[in-house]
Amino acid sequence: MQWQVDFYRRPLQSETGQPLWELVVCDAAGELRYWSMCPQSEANSQWSATELRSILTQTGITPEALQVFRPQSLSIIQAAAQTLGITVEPTRHTPALKAFLQQRSQDYPGMAGYTGQSYDPLALDSPPPTPLPEELWGDRWRFASLPAGELDRFRDRPIPIVAMPDALMPFNLKLSSTLAIPGVVIDGGRQSMRLARWLKDENPAFLNYIPGDPDGLILEAGLVDHWVVATFDDPEVKTAAQTFRSRQQASQGVHFLLIQPDDSGMTYSGFWLLRQINLNS
Repeated sequence: MQWQVDFYRRPLQSETGQPLWELVVCDAAGELRYWSMCPQSEANSQWSATELRSILTQTGITPEALQVFRPQSLSIIQAAAQTLGITVEPTRHTPALKAFLQQRSQDYPGMAGYTGQSYDPLALDSPPPTPLPEELWGDRWRFASLPAGELDRFRDRPIPIVAMPDALMPFNLKLSSTLAIPGVVIDGGRQSMRLARWLKDENPAFLNYIPGDPDGLILEAGLVDHWVVATFDDPEVKTAAQTFRSRQQASQGVHFLLIQPDDSGMTYSGFWLLRQINLNS
């Protein structure tokens, strides 16, 4: 069991004019919903740890991990969780928490100390897209696809880096074994393993095709990072990109990223099963 956690300032202030911070905790099933506020001067890991320990005592449950989507919350929650012996998982995918935060935000205007400032409970400060480091780039890349039923073979192959969450496996999403799962393949050449290790550290979230002038393929990674995988205006690549996006929609957002030294099919360096999400997921 994982709990989803947020700790950040709200459009509220104390009687002394201090901004108020709110700790919000919930589980995916909606059976746990907890919130508590403190003035900004007390918004630290020690206060958070005390509140989290209180929830553990009240529920008699210790979660396997605390999932955090907001970068500004991460270091505080990590420090608090460390004192409790609980792992923290940075992830963009916290749908129950985000729905709860939107619900909570509707209550703030009626609360004492409401500041009236513009407020979006899910807004995150995000850096502009950055090109992949040149020293990591391989020989070539391309859009591709695999029948859903063939994805299991990547779990059985001796691939150094593999990330295939059970929740994203086509069988668990009730996707047909013959459905085409879209993906991107990068032939990394001599940089293949180095690129795969770098990607592992960056924690890929999903790939996003953005039409424009030129078109772009963006890797969303970590909590708010964006990396430019490629830009292109070739008509054939544009057509392949549109097919990629259509297949993403048909596969409930599921797609893959494969890093390999070459196209021989003999060895692979890294494989990620990903899922495109929206801001509220």
